[in-house]
Amino acid sequence: MKKLLAKLKKLNLPSRQYAIYGSGPLGIRGIKKVKDLDIVVKDDLYKKILKKYQEIRSGCIKIGNIEIFPTWNAIISEPDKVINRAEEIDGFKFIRLSDLIIWKKKMGRKKDFQDIKLIEEYLKKKTSKF
Repeated sequence: MKKLLAKLKKLNLPSRQYAIYGSGPLGIRGIKKVKDLDIVVKDDLYKKILKKYQEIRSGCIKIGNIEIFPTWNAIISEPDKVINRAEEIDGFKFIRLSDLIIWKKKMGRKKDFQDIKLIEEYLKKKTSKF
């Protein structure tokens, strides 16, 4: 996770313009090991990034193990609001676990339902400590 975040830091994305989603919010909390990062960025920022990097497909720029998606292609409900309320952890913005659960249910893949279970177990342990 540290190597991925170091690569992301080099991109120098404005903190109010992006959020890490996918498995990243799980990785930063130690819930799951991650091999890549998915980043949702506001559409204006995506256009700026597109001037420097090429899309691998419409609505997706890949820089090493980092995939960047504009809000219109992130399959997130109300993506600008999700980015605006993202949590800052170790200097990086991550979508909230509640928003991640909604996104993972929408994706509906087997791995998403497995991740939802991991999130729910994590939240249960976290609340039982108080």
